[in-house]
Amino acid sequence: MFNRRHVLGGGAALALSGGTALAQGQTLRVGSTPTGIPFTFLDTSRNTITGFMVELITEIGRRQGFAVDVQATPFAALIASLTSSRIDLIAAAMLATPARREQIDFSDPVYAYGEGVAVREGEQRPWRSLADMRGVAAGAQIGTVYIEPLRAAGLDVRTYDSVADIMRDVSLGRIAAGFGDAPIVSYQIAQGTFRGVRLLPEYRPSIVGSIAIGTRKGDPVMARINAGLASMKADGAFTALVTKWNLPPSAA
Repeated sequence: MFNRRHVLGGGAALALSGGTALAQGQTLRVGSTPTGIPFTFLDTSRNTITGFMVELITEIGRRQGFAVDVQATPFAALIASLTSSRIDLIAAAMLATPARREQIDFSDPVYAYGEGVAVREGEQRPWRSLADMRGVAAGAQIGTVYIEPLRAAGLDVRTYDSVADIMRDVSLGRIAAGFGDAPIVSYQIAQGTFRGVRLLPEYRPSIVGSIAIGTRKGDPVMARINAGLASMKADGAFTALVTKWNLPPSAA
């Protein structure tokens, strides 16, 4: 459990005012989703949360002198868990949108992408953009940035707790299209996790943004996070991590 009392190290107080009191060797609670493969997901063989963002924040912590305790947190509960101090950081596939920036702070951009559209195998309608999909029954995950733009574009939006639930209904023909983070959907289809669906290669996303690490407003730990992220990008460790998790080039 993270201790917010001032901690003495090397004979000097290392507490930081106005946010997380972080001293060398302390542990921060990190909220990550169990269903966001390859960014964050539950490794059932070890019963632990892993993935690109988990390895990223772990390495940042190693470089900046803090440990992490990764806690499985539903996507829709991440911000509330952070602002209520149940967790100290968010490391997940969360886009740093203006609305979310009103509630929490975000690190420098980590990785950029847009929405992907999954359809049932055999679906032949030539959807290339949201403008082509007015009236289409489509699924999106609760808490994501996709719901309102899809509704504004005239789609018949059904909301779901997880991407897996969306893909199930696409494969069964209950909805015509499923929206999700393109790298996540693509990775899981390639791994055989989602069966009976395919990602539309000709579709061009319109809701593009960057994911980033989240902290409470004004938390000075952000300086360490940005420093660690910058050092990983400078020495090639970040690129190696992107390659390890088979992510396509960032859209940024």
